[in-house]
Amino acid sequence: MLNFRPLLFILGVFLSTLTAFMFIPLLFALLYGEETVGAFMIASLVTGTCASACMHQGQSENIRLNIRDMFLLTSLTWFIVSLFAAMPFTLYHGINYTDAFFETMSGITTTGSTVLSGLDTMDHSILIWRSLLQWLGGIGFIVMAVAILPFLNVGGMRLFRTESSDWSDKAVPRTQDMAKHLFYVYILLTIACGLAYHLAGMTWFQAINHAMTTLSTGGYSTSDSSMAAFSKPAHWVGTLFMAAGGLPLLMFVHSLSQKSLRIWDDAQVKGYLVFLAFVSCSLAFWLYHGHDMTAADALRLASFNVVSVVTTTGYGLTDYTSWGAVANVAFLFLMFAGSCSGSTSGGIKIFRFQIAIAIMREQLKQQFHPNGIFKERYNGRPITEDIVRSLVTFILLFMLVIVLLSVILVSTGLDPTTSFTGAVTAVTNVGPGLGPVIGPAGNFSSLPDIAKWSLAIGMLLGRLEILTVAVLFHPNFWKY
Repeated sequence: MLNFRPLLFILGVFLSTLTAFMFIPLLFALLYGEETVGAFMIASLVTGTCASACMHQGQSENIRLNIRDMFLLTSLTWFIVSLFAAMPFTLYHGINYTDAFFETMSGITTTGSTVLSGLDTMDHSILIWRSLLQWLGGIGFIVMAVAILPFLNVGGMRLFRTESSDWSDKAVPRTQDMAKHLFYVYILLTIACGLAYHLAGMTWFQAINHAMTTLSTGGYSTSDSSMAAFSKPAHWVGTLFMAAGGLPLLMFVHSLSQKSLRIWDDAQVKGYLVFLAFVSCSLAFWLYHGHDMTAADALRLASFNVVSVVTTTGYGLTDYTSWGAVANVAFLFLMFAGSCSGSTSGGIKIFRFQIAIAIMREQLKQQFHPNGIFKERYNGRPITEDIVRSLVTFILLFMLVIVLLSVILVSTGLDPTTSFTGAVTAVTNVGPGLGPVIGPAGNFSSLPDIAKWSLAIGMLLGRLEILTVAVLFHPNFWKY
């Protein structure tokens, strides 16, 4: 039976946290004398009141959650928080709620697709709110990926199950400690990124905003030109910290406790870094010989854009769709990749590709030696049948959602390129698609409302690894 009272209480806690963070853009609005003061005051009042009501109605001496509660809570929290977080946007200069919700869902899921323009002259409070949404969404997903998804065995993530993934009474303090340590490391990396951006020529306001959206691999910028508005050193800073955002944050926590950054001990991290280096260097070599640019510029542009897409950050530096058919095909496939589990990025994730290769290798051995017994391992752990089933189910659902979303978008009158790449970029949480409408040089403002709502749901499905939401639609989930 679902425990609605604890769910209501925890939802109230999340809404109260959102209310507290609304005071940050409110302070910016007061500091700069902006008209958004009223918008953030109303939004914080409404959100805070609803948070108090939820906590009061759901108050209980003993909060215990079973596996069904966790599935429902995970999906419900992200959706309802987005509904309330959209309020400042819709109260700002009359932005309609569809655009407000799209912008918010894109922010919280760290997708980075936007319907807003005129960012260079936009109110500071709105810009900082967009960045905060991505920053909060980033740490929220990390905690979920480390503590919840392995416990729920979503998409083969049981391989990454730790003691913090156990929601028994004894494990709850460990889970809380792990979340606290992850949060501290996340803050330290954000500060380091902000300082580096400032040294690279950004103002403090620009540096703070971009630090939050870089570490969260979200991609929101303070300029319509995105990172093209800033210096070449800033591009390298962005490349470095986007790559860091694609690493498992738990690795940094362990490294600080052990005072040693042992990157090559993890097969996933090793595969991720080798993949980034190989693709970046290959594309840089192709740009240098096929386009009129220096080797340094070719490496900078290739590295930044490859890391931006693979980590699903989605920053724009140049319109790479103008590099030709080879680049278009390459970036389309890179959209699917993702980086590491336990990071802020979306996508399929590197470890799933590695497991698929291991399974293929095992199957090939079986073909040559039918009577042999072969058991592949990943990071020292056996790849069990339930992990394989979970992985296959995830991949099939992942592709099915993209196909269905593409069909919905085409039916709204959008062209095939916009429809397909829009579906891909939403579900993988990359941000920009391909083509003249939603490519790196465009945005999503011209899309029909039904397309925006569909893409927003696609972003949520991708962020929550699809299975977390899909299980809610199974009849057995609601039977008992």
